[in-house]
Amino acid sequence: MPVLRSTVLLDAPARTVAGLLRDAHLAAEALARVGHRWGPGPRLLAPGDEVRVTGRVLPGVRVPVRTVVETVSAAGMTSTLRAGPLPALHHDMTLTPADDGTLLVDELRWTAPLGPLGRLADSLVLRGLGERLLAARRDVLLERTAALGACPVIVATALVRDGLVLAAQRTRPLALVGQWELPGGRVEAGESEADAVARECREELGVAVRATGRLGTDLPITAGVLRVHTAELLPCSAEPQALEHSGLRWVGPRQLDAVDWVEADRAMVADLRELLSLPAGTGGQ
Repeated sequence: MPVLRSTVLLDAPARTVAGLLRDAHLAAEALARVGHRWGPGPRLLAPGDEVRVTGRVLPGVRVPVRTVVETVSAAGMTSTLRAGPLPALHHDMTLTPADDGTLLVDELRWTAPLGPLGRLADSLVLRGLGERLLAARRDVLLERTAALGACPVIVATALVRDGLVLAAQRTRPLALVGQWELPGGRVEAGESEADAVARECREELGVAVRATGRLGTDLPITAGVLRVHTAELLPCSAEPQALEHSGLRWVGPRQLDAVDWVEADRAMVADLRELLSLPAGTGGQ
């Protein structure tokens, strides 16, 4: 099975780089630089999401390709071919924390079609396509990593009690009215993320909480960088109230897929499901 590999050191934590890997906008830009087209789908990729790409094989020759996201975490992202001109295609993006950032190993592995004829096409066409794509992804990642460092940080809170997570229903903006989210807001100047979690829960829910850890990857969104924290109610806390939302609900692991989440929180469903399956008091990481 042919293999192409690109390695790059990125000046950002692994959670931040992982968030960029799952960003469809970044992927679309990299593909466009080498003549391919990204299809419709979610902005932030999650396990099970299908990715549709129209690949430019030769001038005037395009082929549809469908892949499915297998895993997404701070350790990287993997996807495999669902339908296309190749018998098999695997894309593995592996992240390793380093002293001065995060090392990304971006690897493509595939099976060439049509026996000896396919091997000729592999040497003449496929390898060149893969090399150009990996180079474009590397360049876009370097650009986006540098830009992301100046973006505002927004925290969201996975408030957990008795194996359930609290969801709040949006009242604004108009495009998001009625959808559900994890409560949170922007981190203020001089404020730690844990303090922002406590303040936002106090303002939005009227509760006292303690932040217990991080969950999943960073998430690049229009307003900045979203970071999800886990939290628990303090013994002295009142019951949550919908002070800035139209409603609240406690959601169990089996109900997560049925909730009409805002886009960023939909990307966290797999992480939330894993969180709710952990023993009480474990929290995030």
